[in-house]
Amino acid sequence: MSGILCEHCTAACCRYIALPIDTPEMPADYDDVRWFLMHRGVSVFVEDGDWYIAFETPCRHLQADHGCSSYATRPRICRRYSTEDCDYHSGDYGWEQHFTDPAHLDAYVRARARRNGHAPRAPRQAGPRTAVTGAAFRGRGLVGEDLRPAGRQRRNRA
Repeated sequence: MSGILCEHCTAACCRYIALPIDTPEMPADYDDVRWFLMHRGVSVFVEDGDWYIAFETPCRHLQADHGCSSYATRPRICRRYSTEDCDYHSGDYGWEQHFTDPAHLDAYVRARARRNGHAPRAPRQAGPRTAVTGAAFRGRGLVGEDLRPAGRQRRNRA
């Protein structure tokens, strides 16, 4: 299957980066996630209970024919990626949640508050920020396995 699959590859895995973030717990944490979603090309998804932020941004080595201009020296993350994880054939990522804009997150927070017996709160307007702060990246080093190109790869780790 890998030969056939690769013949049709559109390099979907080379067009975004997904990084784990801390699970929001407090209203301020959700407000940080809401701020992320105010930016174009950013989404947040939940998979297997873990939260991820995804940035739509193509790899600088992605060529017009969907090939890699640095294939021989590609990073370890790329080398580990297999057709088992391929974004081309899966279609369904199995996400528990996928937020693409603040309204999606606000609806989720309101529904969650109702389920937990809390009165829904009006969303706060996020102001401009110059750096990512708060719980979203607390304790996260941006090295090694945290730089998976897709949250889906997490399932394959033992």
